Amino acid sequence: MDTVAFAEVPTPVGPFVLAVTEVGLVASGWGARSRLSERLGLTEVHDADRTASIVSELTHYFAGDLRTFETPIDWRLMSGSRLLVLQALHRVPYGSAVTYGELAGRSGTSVPARGIGSIMGSNPIPIVVPCHRVIAGNGLGGFSGGVGVETKRWLLTHEGYLQPTLLDLW
Repeated sequence: MDTVAFAEVPTPVGPFVLAVTEVGLVASGWGARSRLSERLGLTEVHDADRTASIVSELTHYFAGDLRTFETPIDWRLMSGSRLLVLQALHRVPYGSAVTYGELAGRSGTSVPARGIGSIMGSNPIPIVVPCHRVIAGNGLGGFSGGVGVETKRWLLTHEGYLQPTLLDLW
């Protein structure tokens, strides 16, 4: 993994930055591209062809026309239990949710539910690796992306897991 290409997608929940290596999507998130670039420590290249697939997929996802991402994921920055948990999360389908405890069980690790929350908070590929689909047993739980739990609520409503509120309909 030597180079990374960046793209930014405007979304209803704020500008979303994407980082794609030769292997696939390695990182994404809300905020400045420079923060993502510094965290990855890879040589930046300008390669719109490399990012075109995921830009298109995210555009279609936010338009309500895509439910499954096909862009390859570059998992090499993750390892151990974190990798196993995020790979299990990647298989949680659109329009559904799992609790922190359920995801712990699905991952085949010994990570407790509280540890799952920490892994969700450090997920380097939100939306595509859908940490917004992990909820607490007694409510939505937290969310560190976008503007926090309201972004999580928006994403879950967008996917049909939550019903819209009157405020969503205005």
